[in-house]
Amino acid sequence: METHVTILKSYLDETNLEKLLAIPNEHVHRFIAEAIELCNPSSVFVATDDPDDINRVRRMAIETGEEAPLATEGHTIHYDGFHDQARDKGHTRYLVPEGETLGKNLRQIERKKGLAEVKGFLKNSMKNKEMAVRFFCLGPTNSIFSIPCIQLTDSYYVAHSEDILYRSGYEYFQSIGNTSDFFKFLHSAGRLDQFVSTDIKRRRGYIDYVDDTVYIVNTQYAGNTVGFKKFALRLAIRKANREGWLAEHMFVMTVLGPNGRRTYFTGAFPSGCGKTSTSMVKGEKIIGDDLAYLHHHKGEVYTANVESGIFGIIRSVNSDDDPVIWDVLNRPGEVIFTNILISNGDPYWLGDNREIPEKGVNYSGTWFKGKKDEKGNEIPRSHRNARYTIKLSELNNLDPKADDPSGVPLHGIIYGGRDPDTWVPVQQSLNWAHGVLAMGASLESESTAATLGAEGIRTYQPFANLDFISIPLGRYIQNHLDFVKGLNKVPKIFSVNYFLRDKEGNYLNGKHAKRVWLKWMELRVHGEVGALRTPTGYIPKYDDLKRLFKSVLDQDYKEKDYEQQFKIEITELLEKIRRIKKKYRASVPDAPDILYRLLDAQRYRLLAARSQFGDSIRPSLFEDVE
Repeated sequence: METHVTILKSYLDETNLEKLLAIPNEHVHRFIAEAIELCNPSSVFVATDDPDDINRVRRMAIETGEEAPLATEGHTIHYDGFHDQARDKGHTRYLVPEGETLGKNLRQIERKKGLAEVKGFLKNSMKNKEMAVRFFCLGPTNSIFSIPCIQLTDSYYVAHSEDILYRSGYEYFQSIGNTSDFFKFLHSAGRLDQFVSTDIKRRRGYIDYVDDTVYIVNTQYAGNTVGFKKFALRLAIRKANREGWLAEHMFVMTVLGPNGRRTYFTGAFPSGCGKTSTSMVKGEKIIGDDLAYLHHHKGEVYTANVESGIFGIIRSVNSDDDPVIWDVLNRPGEVIFTNILISNGDPYWLGDNREIPEKGVNYSGTWFKGKKDEKGNEIPRSHRNARYTIKLSELNNLDPKADDPSGVPLHGIIYGGRDPDTWVPVQQSLNWAHGVLAMGASLESESTAATLGAEGIRTYQPFANLDFISIPLGRYIQNHLDFVKGLNKVPKIFSVNYFLRDKEGNYLNGKHAKRVWLKWMELRVHGEVGALRTPTGYIPKYDDLKRLFKSVLDQDYKEKDYEQQFKIEITELLEKIRRIKKKYRASVPDAPDILYRLLDAQRYRLLAARSQFGDSIRPSLFEDVE
């Protein structure tokens, strides 16, 4: 320990050393000292929970040029590099000890080799720069959900983003004693040119699960660099696997029922598939839009939001579709915009329903209408994966239990993706195992701009979490199946599909129909509406939806629309089962046998329905159940 303190004394001034040593934890001191020796910063700033420290972080983000103030008070703009705009799956790997494997689904590298590579990139990476030392807590502090975390970074944009997105944890670290049970993140933006990372070919995100440490280098895009998001999710999934709980890529929200009843849902959607818009839907309450932990408590499942802010896709956010977020983005307050157009100090983005300025500055530099990239493609005013970062506390629809250390009781789980032709708009699983396997484990979605690669390709996305599942997928599935054993109350499982299209490619549902689907799910949780039993689950009855469309949206819901939206297309559903089984047999050798048995049972039900009713079945032909 003395060696580590000696290193700290040689780099930290008296004030910052005192703040760090006030945390009585030798594991904290060792991690920071070793990172300092590796990265060789010119100075080190230790941020506590004190408002003065947090204000310094915000101020430094502007002084370093990583953010620039905009016309509206509190608003800033940050630009990532032109080619640093999304999560880099290809260079995100697990450090696996020699002789171990995580299965062929997960990108991995031998631990010693990977550590040598990434530490080689980090060596002296902070020379002539300051290291910021940050302490946060994932989940509410002092609760069964709490996971303390440290991030070291030379990017004040990253440090500022974390102040918006996470609960302060310096004082929490002072209370946990000399434990090594915390997550550690070391990030350097690397060599900069015009305030952006330039060594993109050496961009890396390596996860050392042996030591609960993540190394991130040569990138600034927050989806890579704010380690508490998806990197921490990977570590949390492993921790949950050891301890018997679930860490999920899910929003947490409140759906308000009759007489002010509060019913709590989580939902898993791949990025860009309506996840945030669902959690923020008009008339309901939000707890969190991205990550959730699920624990047993009082014989039920309780859940809590991991974060205290939103790092959301800004594309298509407008006053009509997203009034709550729109309000926050257009009034004074703390907001970070990234990779959008700025003209005369004002922000513009794709789908904002405003007149497009002739020129300005965006992620490509100086921008003008018709500007093209080196391949001759026109550069849009804003990147499709451009983001906004805001505090949840700024939202006028935040649920009062958002920071409750006990979390909230979980009543329902929703799975959804971009599905053009298979799933109906909303349905309930036949039981817990059916929901886990036929909905969660069988989730498919068309790819979006949130990750590098081609868009519009249908891929399987089990639990909307495939990119982040850090244990063998078969074990992850089995953990879900086992999770409800011994509970007095088990959440219902639902699927939704906002992207169902007809043969001509027209969407069959309006953007606001999700409000009706949520109300129907809320009533189903409490057994207050019946349903029709189909081979793939329980679907709504027309009369219930007609009433809900009128009461929620003041719309007359036509029976012909219902018949088209909720018809069961046997061929497409059989093909989906074939795809899913093929994928699991090819790439998930440890998939539990019940997966295949349940999918086969669903296949037999579909074939029986086809023999009785034909290939395209009107919903009214199915059995009415309570």
